[in-house]
Parts: sequence; C-alpha cells; structure tokens
Amino acid sequence: MPVVMRNPPERIAVVPASDKQEALDFAPVIVSWLEHRGVDVVLEKELAGGGSADALVALGGDGLMMHMANRFPNIPILGINFGTVGFLAMVERASWEEILEHLVQGEYSYQEGPTLHVDVLRNGARTDYGSAINDVVLRSGIQMVDVELYIDGRYVNTYPGDGMIVSSPQGSTAYCMAAGGPILTAGVRGFALTPISAHSPIRATLVVPEQSTIELVVSNNREAHLIMDGKVATQLMRDDIIQVSAGVQPFRMIMMEGMNFYDAFRSKFNYSIRPDAVPSLGRNRRNVETD
Repeated sequence: MPVVMRNPPERIAVVPASDKQEALDFAPVIVSWLEHRGVDVVLEKELAGGGSADALVALGGDGLMMHMANRFPNIPILGINFGTVGFLAMVERASWEEILEHLVQGEYSYQEGPTLHVDVLRNGARTDYGSAINDVVLRSGIQMVDVELYIDGRYVNTYPGDGMIVSSPQGSTAYCMAAGGPILTAGVRGFALTPISAHSPIRATLVVPEQSTIELVVSNNREAHLIMDGKVATQLMRDDIIQVSAGVQPFRMIMMEGMNFYDAFRSKFNYSIRPDAVPSLGRNRRNVETD
C-alpha cells in the first residue's frame, strides 16, 4: 500500500537524463520553479557526494528511474517522461507543473515495490552483483542455452531456449510481458519467472513468493550472459549459479492523486479493447460500501 506523506519535502533532487538534450534543457526550468517556491534543490553531483534529499525528480525514461533507484535507494522517485513508453515515468511533460505543485505541498504518497538482489556462484566463490529494479535475465547468445531452475533449493525444471527472465512486479510490463509473461499489478508481492522462447510446448510462467530464493544454473556449454535492468552484468559459464532473492531496499515511486497502475497501463500500451467505453461505476470511484 502507498505510504501517505504529510510533510512537504524540503530538499528535492532534480536529475535529467544525460543522453536526452530535451531533459537537459528543461532541468533549469524545473530548478528555477522549485527554488521560487522555497525548495532547496539538490543536483546529482551533490547526491553522489553524500548529499540528502526528501524526493528525487528524474527527467528521462524508465532507465533513468531505475539507475537513480539503484544509486540512491532511500529516496522516493518521481519520473517525468522524456523517453518513449515511460511506464515508471508516469508524468508526461504537459502536466509537470500541476504534479510538482502537489509534490511541494506534500500531497503525495509513494508506492513500494520489491527489488531483485543477485549473486553469482562460480567454482565455490560468490560474487555480489547488486540489485535490479525491473528484471534479472539469463540470456543466451546465438545458440540455445539449457537453464535449470530451482526454487528454495528444490529443482523445478530444465528449460532449453533463449534463457529465463526473473521479473519484479514493476518490471513485469517490460521484458516479461514482451516474452509472454504475466503482468503483476501494483501491490503484488512476488516475482515472475518467464522462459524465453523455450523449445517446448510447456513454457508457462511461474509466479513465486517474494521471500523465495531463485537459482538459475547454466547447464551446457553455450554462450550466455547475465543482464540486469537491460544492461549486461557479466558473461556466464557452464555450472554458474545465478542466485536471485528480494533486495534489502525497496523501489519507492512517488504517486499523486489520480495516478494509478491501471490508467497507466491502458494509456502507455494503448490497452483499450473498446476505446469509447465509459465505466459504469465511474472512473474515479475509490471505495464500494457493502452492507
């Protein structure tokens, strides 16, 4: 459940995506706007040097939000979309001023989602690869790789194919969904395990509890890589064990009145079976009272 914040943030970090010129150009506008309202603005360099902030405004796409969440895990993040789909970066540029007005007034909450912590065991040695916000992927090269799956030490199956995706709820609308996996809605406390192009008619996704320990084993001599949030972390070898568990720090995403998972899903992915449909119970209904 979202945690309601009652004190307006005194220090807000503003971080634009370094590879998006529009975001870099727009950052001074937001900084000036916040300072005019008496907010102490913190820039990325200050945060990296140990500075603190009550909230972080990321000007970019989902990639920037995930990067910021990994670097500064204790700071709730609000994303203003300068990317393409921007499912995590829910705020569109046209509404930035209205949304930031709510933020500086303390009229917001934040939604917590689990993260994924990764260790790789090789020849008895353990290497900590840190955390991922969206997903952890064991991905083959040109040839199929055999992936053994274990949950809490119990063997589940061996999947020949292009690999395996371990997805958090917030990552389930990314690679997981594209590979035919389920969408875990906001508030679900679990992880989705989706085989990629499994060479079998049995390719169902598993959804496991958040407290599970997930192990993926490379069981043949084929090229494979560990990919975390879309970036290659390392090349894998036969008998490597990728151990995935819930991260210590959650992913905290700032939410405003009117922002919700279902509206974002319909709009970002054009998920409207009947585009002109009018909800009979009312679009903004919150509670249903029953006798």
